[in-house]
Amino acid sequence: MDHVAAVPAGRAVGDGDLTVLLTSVSSDSHTWNLVFLQLVLEELGHRVHNLGACVPDELLVTESLRLRPDLVVVSTVNGHGFHDGLRVIGQFRGHPELTRIPTVIGGKLGIAGPGSEFSQAELMAAGFDAVFDDGTGLTAFQSFVGRLAIGAAPAGPVGAVADPGYGA
Repeated sequence: MDHVAAVPAGRAVGDGDLTVLLTSVSSDSHTWNLVFLQLVLEELGHRVHNLGACVPDELLVTESLRLRPDLVVVSTVNGHGFHDGLRVIGQFRGHPELTRIPTVIGGKLGIAGPGSEFSQAELMAAGFDAVFDDGTGLTAFQSFVGRLAIGAAPAGPVGAVADPGYGA
């Protein structure tokens, strides 16, 4: 299930290239969002480990401990991302070895539309470094990843940044 993509042909692996662990939540069987995000991240020159759909929380934790990625991206489009996200980030951050790994969630986090029944602040307080809500554009996600790639810490409260509209 681990689909690892190398840095695109013609590019040398450099210090700015990230190892990204891409996943969905356990209740989400959609894969198109994961394929799209994998392509976006690869185009930016990063290595992607795509765990696929319906990923159990324990598998995300185990793979994160094994791979020690530079970034974890949780993408969901089924409308249950808020509740699933709170659960998974609690388990993830419960491991001291994972507390410093930047972890973001995005997509359709609630069933009533962007920002309506969930709180970006609550997801951030639970341990996510950024929350990308459905339908607001890809640029904020790419900027966040770009800052990590050059070694910059995530800027300020990033929770207000947007989702690429494809569940990042």
